[in-house]
Amino acid sequence: MNSSARPLAIISGGSRGLGFATARGLAADGFDLALIAKDAQRLESARQALLTEFAATQTALTITTHAVDLEDQVATRNAATEIANTLATPKVLMLAHGVMSEKMSKTLRTTDAEWNRVININLNSVFILVNAIAPAMAEARDGRVVIYSACLGRMSGPGNAGGLAPYRISKAGVNALVRNLAHETGLGARGFYVDATCPNHTRTDMGGPDAPRSAEEGAETAIWLATADITQRGSESITGVLWEDRRVIPW
Repeated sequence: MNSSARPLAIISGGSRGLGFATARGLAADGFDLALIAKDAQRLESARQALLTEFAATQTALTITTHAVDLEDQVATRNAATEIANTLATPKVLMLAHGVMSEKMSKTLRTTDAEWNRVININLNSVFILVNAIAPAMAEARDGRVVIYSACLGRMSGPGNAGGLAPYRISKAGVNALVRNLAHETGLGARGFYVDATCPNHTRTDMGGPDAPRSAEEGAETAIWLATADITQRGSESITGVLWEDRRVIPW
């Protein structure tokens, strides 16, 4: 692809873990990247690593970085608005950031500070980024929003059942946001798709070094949702659901 034809993917949490693995996969597929994360230095390191890795195969690759503390709703809104106003309309909005709540953060024990920290990062910032960036994608009738959720956010199975309350509830909120937005925008009939994905337990800063999956394995379904021909999802080209290993799983 030449630089004018390259689609843009905006990726939050793009400096490490699942976000960085997703960025690598999308760069390999010919996307330019806009990486969002808190640490400006780590973002620049990620940018340089990707440019070096793809120097021979993606010579026109362009990567911008956008440092913002996603716990801060005002700063997140300002950053999201600037991104929407200065970058091309993305083909992909990939939200891969998130934090785990404290181990003892059960509903009756969680402090206001811990509740607000997790909800702001895992849910409120997701709303703000989608609210600011996705309207142009929907208007263009050509866009895919993919949000990393978690199986702990399911209302069925083990989902919302005991402990880690802010985390579980924030991810349930992500799932609800995805479903609601998909219905609001015609369930893909207008060329705009929005989905959640459960990466399972992966070897990231959050998942720890002993997790059974690599970050690349955890990111595989998200990359597929962002890039594969929509007919691969099934005869109805389904959207607005939670995916795990390329399959729809119950909420």
